[in-house]
Amino acid sequence: MTTKKTKKPSAKGAARKATEAFTAEERAAMKERARETKAEARRASGSADGERDLLAKVAEMTGTDRAMAERLHAIVKASAPTLEPRTWYGMPAYAKEGKVVCFFQSSQKFKTRYATLGFSDSAKLDDGAMWPTAFGLKSLSAADEARIAALVKKAVS
Repeated sequence: MTTKKTKKPSAKGAARKATEAFTAEERAAMKERARETKAEARRASGSADGERDLLAKVAEMTGTDRAMAERLHAIVKASAPTLEPRTWYGMPAYAKEGKVVCFFQSSQKFKTRYATLGFSDSAKLDDGAMWPTAFGLKSLSAADEARIAALVKKAVS
C-alpha cells in the first residue's frame, strides 16, 4: 500500500491567490491604509495633518462626489467639532479618540453608482436590534443635510 503525499501550496501560490481575491481598487485602499498608519505613527498630534490629508483626498474627487464630500466635511465639523478629520483607507473620515466614527466613500473609489456615508461600530446609532450603518448618496438636499447632521450628533453622543 502506497501513501500519497499531498503537496503544500507554495508561499508564492498563496500570495497569488490572495491577490486575485481582491480587486485593484481594494488593493489600492489597503496600501493607502498602510501609508496612513505609518504617517500617523510619525505624527505627534494628527489633527491638523489629518484635516490636510482629508482635504487633499476631497480635492482629488470630481463632480458630485467632490461637492458632497466638501458639504459633508462642513456638516461634520459643525455638528461634531470634537471629531478628528483624517483619512481611512484613502477616504475622508472622522474619528473620536483614535477610532473612526464615520466616513465618506466616493462612488469613484470602488466604481459604484453612488457614494456612501458610513458609520462604524464606534458610532452610537444603536436603535433596537437593527439599524442602518451606511447610506447611499447621489446628491444632498437640505433635508438630507439636516438628517446627516442629526446622525453625526447622535453618533458621538
